[in-house]
Amino acid sequence: MAKKEFEAKMVRIHLSESDKWHDKPVHEAILAKCLELGIAGVTVYRGLEGFGTSARVHHARSWPFSKDAPIMVSVIDTQLQVDSLLPHLDSMVAEGIVAISDVHVVLYTASSQA
Repeated sequence: MAKKEFEAKMVRIHLSESDKWHDKPVHEAILAKCLELGIAGVTVYRGLEGFGTSARVHHARSWPFSKDAPIMVSVIDTQLQVDSLLPHLDSMVAEGIVAISDVHVVLYTASSQA
């Protein structure tokens, strides 16, 4: 096992599952854009309940059939890569919260050497 530590940025994008961008769920569009940009890591989380600036509670009641659950997209990469993503978020996120924070990353990878 190999271990590497470095400083990075974490971007958390809070949305609703019903949010769309070009007739596609926003979280799917963000994930696709991150893949295109070569972002190091992205995870999409589907929440049970939550609310944002609208103060309207979004929930996943009757899950998995609800299409109004809160969604969080978590992105971790270097400052340079995060900077390349931000202009795209400006056009994709019509309503939501984008939080950016400094993180210390500890990356564990399987070593190919015995």
